[in-house]
Amino acid sequence: MPRREKVTMIDVRSALGAGELGPFPFEQYARCCLAQGDSWFSIGAVPPHFTTNLLLEMRLARRTVVVQCARPGKLLRLFTDTTREQDFLRMMQGPVSRRWDAILISGVGNDLVAALGSSPGEPPERRLLRTPAERGTGHHPAADYVSEPGWATFDAHIRHVFARLVELRERGPNRQVPLVMHDYARVMPRPAPAGLGAGPWLHPAFEDYAVPHDDRLAVSDEFTARVAKLLKSMIDERMAADPAAGLYLVNTRSADVELAAAGSTGRSGDWINEIHLTPQGYRKCTVLWADVIDPLFA
Repeated sequence: MPRREKVTMIDVRSALGAGELGPFPFEQYARCCLAQGDSWFSIGAVPPHFTTNLLLEMRLARRTVVVQCARPGKLLRLFTDTTREQDFLRMMQGPVSRRWDAILISGVGNDLVAALGSSPGEPPERRLLRTPAERGTGHHPAADYVSEPGWATFDAHIRHVFARLVELRERGPNRQVPLVMHDYARVMPRPAPAGLGAGPWLHPAFEDYAVPHDDRLAVSDEFTARVAKLLKSMIDERMAADPAAGLYLVNTRSADVELAAAGSTGRSGDWINEIHLTPQGYRKCTVLWADVIDPLFA
C-alpha cells in the first residue's frame, strides 16, 4: 500500500484568514478540497471527542487540506440554500471562491432519517414505511415494509436537489471539478443515542411502525441499498450524458464495518451510537475514499 498522509481539516473562518494568523497557506498543500455535509464530516457524538469523522481519519497519497462546511443533521436539500449555506456557496462559486481539486459531499443520510420519521398517519406518498395495517401482521421480506409511493417521492426529491447542486458547481470556477459523494455503511437500528437529546434515529421510526425486531436489520439494509442504488444511478445518468461531469461515488456500504449488536445502547462493533462510527470504523471507510480520490489527484 502506498504511503498516505493524514488530511488537514480546517473551517471556513481559517480558510479566509480570520484572526491574527493571516491567510491560510494553501500553497503548502499539494491538493485543496472543499467539503459539505452532515455529521459524518463533522460531529457524531457528545462530547465530540467520543469519536471523530471521515475527514479527520482520511489519509491520502498527496498532502491535502479540506475546508469543511459540514454540521450534524444537515440535509442534502439545504446544501444549496442561499440563505443558510452562504459559506459553502461562496467558497464554491462566490467572490472568495477558488478552483478546488475536489468537492467532497456527505449527504442523503439525514434526508433518509427525516423521511423515515414521518408519522404513520401521513398518506403513503409522504412516508417511507408501510403501516402494520397495510403490510399485515407477522414477518415479511424487507421490501414489503417500504411505502413505494413514499419512496418515489423521496427518489424524485433527491434527484432534484442533486441536479441543483451540480448546476451550482457548473456556474463558477469549479465547473467539472471532481465531486465525490458516498453511500452509507450498513446500520443496525437500536436505541443508542449520541447524547444531549440527539438520536436514536432509525429506532424510533421502527418502533412507531411496529417493525418486528427480527426484521429491522433487513429493513435498514433495504433502505441503505436503495440509497446506494439511487446515488449510483444519478451519477451514472449524468456521466452518460456528459462524460466530463466529474462525478464519483465511494461505495462505503461495502466497507468491512462491524455491525453493532441488536438492542445495544452504546458503543458496539464499529459504532459509537446508532448511526455514527468509531474512529476505527471511519478509518475502514476512508480506505475506500482514498481508492477513489488518490487516482483523481495523481
